[in-house]
Amino acid sequence: MYMAHTVFRREFSLLPQLVRDVAPGDVSRAEVVGAHAEMLCNTLHLHHEGEDLLLWPRLLERGGEEAAAIVPTMEAQHQVIEEAHAAVVALLPEWRRTGRGGEQLADAFEHLRTALIEHMALEESEILPLAQRHVTAAEWMELGEHGMGGTPKKQLPLAFGLAMYEGDPEVIKAVLAHAPLPARLLMPLVAPRLFAAHAKRVHGTATPPRIGAGAR
Repeated sequence: MYMAHTVFRREFSLLPQLVRDVAPGDVSRAEVVGAHAEMLCNTLHLHHEGEDLLLWPRLLERGGEEAAAIVPTMEAQHQVIEEAHAAVVALLPEWRRTGRGGEQLADAFEHLRTALIEHMALEESEILPLAQRHVTAAEWMELGEHGMGGTPKKQLPLAFGLAMYEGDPEVIKAVLAHAPLPARLLMPLVAPRLFAAHAKRVHGTATPPRIGAGAR
């Protein structure tokens, strides 16, 4: 969870300025940034969909009054984020096609980021301790499997590279321990290279600013 949240904090924090830096009408650059934004939006949607389907019901069933007091807040925050996400998704295709309307899109990303940052902070402080007590390791793995299952296979190495950039090496090792042998061998080599090339194209550097798991 922390690894995924770090990706979201970093990339959604950088997105508004990335959009604003695209010159009006520069469709080539808008396509590069827009494709990056679309990938992040899809990843965020899958992440929250997995929580809605697999995490909240289990916590409500097993977590008693403690879960009953916090899970509805999480669900309400998901609704706010989904509405902000929908606003971004509605604006993104036209901007990618024309390179115009960037300020409105950047403002929409700012709104999404604000809602997302608030949600992730509360999730880390309130939900993760509950999940540790009431959700099994196998059930927790289902969340990651849901996200991977909805991600195009060709994007999986890059998605892993996004996480590896600031990911705890021990967490990365634990995640890969459940992967097929070819992935365990190749992913640590391929994913960082793919991310570096992608970051160079999107951010202008292979080492974009690190935000860290504890950032707010």
